[in-house]
Amino acid sequence: MGLKSTSERYGAMIVTMHWLTALLMIILIATGFRAANTVDPVVKAAILGVHVPIATAVLGLMVLRIGWWWGVDRKPHPVAGSPRWQEHIARAIHLLFYVVTFGMIASGIGMIALSGAAPMIFGGEGALLPDFWKYPPRVPHGFGARLLLALVALHAGAALYHQFIRRDHLLRRMWFSR
Repeated sequence: MGLKSTSERYGAMIVTMHWLTALLMIILIATGFRAANTVDPVVKAAILGVHVPIATAVLGLMVLRIGWWWGVDRKPHPVAGSPRWQEHIARAIHLLFYVVTFGMIASGIGMIALSGAAPMIFGGEGALLPDFWKYPPRVPHGFGARLLLALVALHAGAALYHQFIRRDHLLRRMWFSR
């Protein structure tokens, strides 16, 4: 498998970025909801101490991915036999992943900046973790998390539909070939 994609399947570089981003997104969603539902500020700070660096890694991967698509690689052709409406929905969901993720990162940075929470999150002694609900970016961050969860479910559901109902081996395109 080469680094670049072919007309039929994704290359090793994008496959690696896809699955690494997917894993990190699942961790982000889990730690984000866990932090939101944690009352103890020390535990919440510890959870956010994992959440924030992973969000930074996702930002880096997404910027690298966009650069890879724009400057180095081309996406494979759509799956043969897919209706046009499915192709449009797939493109829209992928675009929404980028928009929502960048919005989540921006609102997360906004919350940390406005609240001054960085010292507590990153190990500052004696700093009190603020009530994030007092800061305007908290609302879009919470909405974005739920939207991101819905997008992940739609994306995974569509992949499973293609794999097991349509039996067009779509998942093979986004996995490492021999």
